[in-house]
Amino acid sequence: MSAPVEGALGALYPFLDTQPADVDAVLAAVARSTAEKAAQIVALRQSLVPRHGQRLLDCAQRCATAFQAGGTLFAFGNGGSSTDAQDIAQLFLHPPAAARPLPAVSLTHDVALITALSNDVGFEVVFARQVAAFGRAGDIAVGLSTSGGSNNVLRAFGEASRRGMLTIGIAGYEGGRMAESDEIDYLFVVPSESVHRVQEAQTTLYHVLWELIQQALAEEL
Repeated sequence: MSAPVEGALGALYPFLDTQPADVDAVLAAVARSTAEKAAQIVALRQSLVPRHGQRLLDCAQRCATAFQAGGTLFAFGNGGSSTDAQDIAQLFLHPPAAARPLPAVSLTHDVALITALSNDVGFEVVFARQVAAFGRAGDIAVGLSTSGGSNNVLRAFGEASRRGMLTIGIAGYEGGRMAESDEIDYLFVVPSESVHRVQEAQTTLYHVLWELIQQALAEEL
């Protein structure tokens, strides 16, 4: 009989182990792990209410004012955060039928532009160059970074701040370099060291922000 599968692979996929296993014990362990993770997710999201509640309300009012004046939202991030940036743009631009569509652009969707800038200039400018080209005073820049230290995200905030845009950061851990920046008007930090938990809670944050903006535009806040 071959040796058991060990390490990270064995931990993630215990059924790959060729040694005899107690299936009931494995299923019970999976159930416990799932319940623990669900409890962590709920607790982390609940902790964001006292931590960011008032700041979300203030930010929503500022965003509503920007949209009313004709502003556009630009969202950006790397990796999983790039997917979230695209989700933000989709949410604002093509919301559920009862909600008001708002102008929004994801700066991660143009593969040709991103690869050209990365190849010809440098990856650190892929968002800043787009903000410089499209952004104007009164627009909104939303940057996401799990670590809070993504250089290209920080460069984009610098460009947005210089142009008089409203800047909103969404980070994890303790905020990283984003927490040290004076170029971010509103920073929302998810206090966790788990990338998975951070990105799940960040999704909740920007959906709540979107809902509050919709309420502010409807004069319901």
